[in-house]
Amino acid sequence: MALEIGFLLFPDIQQLDLAGPFDVLAAVPETRLHLAAKTEQPVASSSGLTLTPTVSCVAAPQFDILCIPGGRGVNPLLQDEETLAFVAGQAAGARYVTSVCTGALVLGAAGLLHGKRATTHWTALDLLSAYGATPVKARAVQDGNLITGGGVTAGIDFGLALAAELAGQEVAEAIQLGLEYAPAPPFDAGSPDTASAETVASVLRRTGKVREARERLAAAYAAKRED
Repeated sequence: MALEIGFLLFPDIQQLDLAGPFDVLAAVPETRLHLAAKTEQPVASSSGLTLTPTVSCVAAPQFDILCIPGGRGVNPLLQDEETLAFVAGQAAGARYVTSVCTGALVLGAAGLLHGKRATTHWTALDLLSAYGATPVKARAVQDGNLITGGGVTAGIDFGLALAAELAGQEVAEAIQLGLEYAPAPPFDAGSPDTASAETVASVLRRTGKVREARERLAAAYAAKRED
């Protein structure tokens, strides 16, 4: 029987958050992948690429694996009760509850990170504590049936780790080889620890407004959790 794997799709999603693990998990034997959104109308990613849902959230089957990608479009979801109820409902019956990048904030807003170790994009890592999680700086973090991936390209690492859980290391390694996933970037700027101070400052300036909004939303959740 095929494993049902569902990815949440929403406007302004970071396309690579979705595409990386999608390609990995699509290569796992006996899986069926879904792109679930509020409606089946196409949505635009943050880079403008049009993505088409395969099922509406209302009509979605129970997923064995739920995955929430990230992106700037995450912010509206953090107070979207309909979406958060869908995520929490799916998580209750899922074998694995997962996220990539800032999709972890959606899991948090749905009440799924309390007491858990988790990771996300470096610009949002500290915000996880507002959702009751212990932030961990890593490419992929597993805590029970919760698996969270770091920023964007870490979705491939997360996908391979999950593939090994589902089908064994040999299968996961064959998928990695098939994708020729052997990162050798031209610059050592893929982490705030190795990028220049100027590069880090540039990214923080560019993402400042999104970060400010996330801070307010995280603080509001934390205050509600303490009431």
